Amino acid sequence: MKPLVRVAALSGYVEFCQSLGVAPQVLMEHTCLDVAALAEQDTWISGTAVADLLERSAAATHREDFGLHMAEYRRLSNLGPLSLVAREEPDVRGAVRLILDYEHMYNEVLRTRLDEREGLATLTVHLELGEKREARQLTELAVATFHRLVGHLLGRSFHPLSVSFTHGEPADTDTHDRLFGPVARFGQAFDGVVFYAAELDAPNVLADPLLHTYARKYFEAIVVPRETTEVDRVRELIETLLPAGRCSLEHVAHSLGVDRRTVHRRLADAGETFSSVLTATRRQLAEQFVANPRKSLTEVSGLLGFSTPSAFSRWFREQFGCSAQQWRRRRSGQSPSDIS
Repeated sequence: MKPLVRVAALSGYVEFCQSLGVAPQVLMEHTCLDVAALAEQDTWISGTAVADLLERSAAATHREDFGLHMAEYRRLSNLGPLSLVAREEPDVRGAVRLILDYEHMYNEVLRTRLDEREGLATLTVHLELGEKREARQLTELAVATFHRLVGHLLGRSFHPLSVSFTHGEPADTDTHDRLFGPVARFGQAFDGVVFYAAELDAPNVLADPLLHTYARKYFEAIVVPRETTEVDRVRELIETLLPAGRCSLEHVAHSLGVDRRTVHRRLADAGETFSSVLTATRRQLAEQFVANPRKSLTEVSGLLGFSTPSAFSRWFREQFGCSAQQWRRRRSGQSPSDIS
């Protein structure tokens, strides 16, 4: 399947469109995305859909610097759970290395590399979209985002020696000059940033030394291998889409950037169907949610994507052979009179 990115890759999209007086949904009408979906930061969506959206938006608004402006909305937290660990690394090098080494946890399109030689550090950005297509805006967004993140870690303005782009120079370079200084170069051999390697030795101003050990333990609990199966991808999307009530084969296929027949075929190759993965995921989540006495069964029903509590009740009885209330009582060891 095509590489995916977290919805957080579009952070700032709505705000920037609105600042231009443009309705974001109008620009998104030719994609599988909608404005409501952008609120779910941990959802995974097609990287090609994001690249196409940014190119369409730049053309429609006549803003060659569209991607650069979106980068100005970026924060370290946009990296998701990985940001909690990176911010506690003691120096900039450790934080940057972590962000690059585990980029697959937030973006499967990015292929970044950090090389140090003769006192210089070169951070190279490459996009793998699975097919050849225009991605100028996504490239500039990625380069500008890394530039911004290094500045956050340093706690001051970051002044690289050069910022390189393989594409041609825009008609107006004012935004490039404002963000990077007069060091942007176009028509270069790579996309990325060159700076003094000594910057990497600077302390990470965001870090709290007392939290570093805890952050590392947390990281060990959340880290996932780079290789994930098709079933894993579908399961992750189901978990994210269920609470929104949009967990259908069509929505999953759109998020993956393929058609429903492709999802069906690849699940079949793994001995699964969409229904089997959906049911297994719901069962796992149901056991987790129902066992939590702080969650009402009505709330659990919504989290599992059921339109009504009665539909959830019927499904739960079919799957577990008893009502959710009885199952909760058995797990808690309470007597019937203890359950309201």
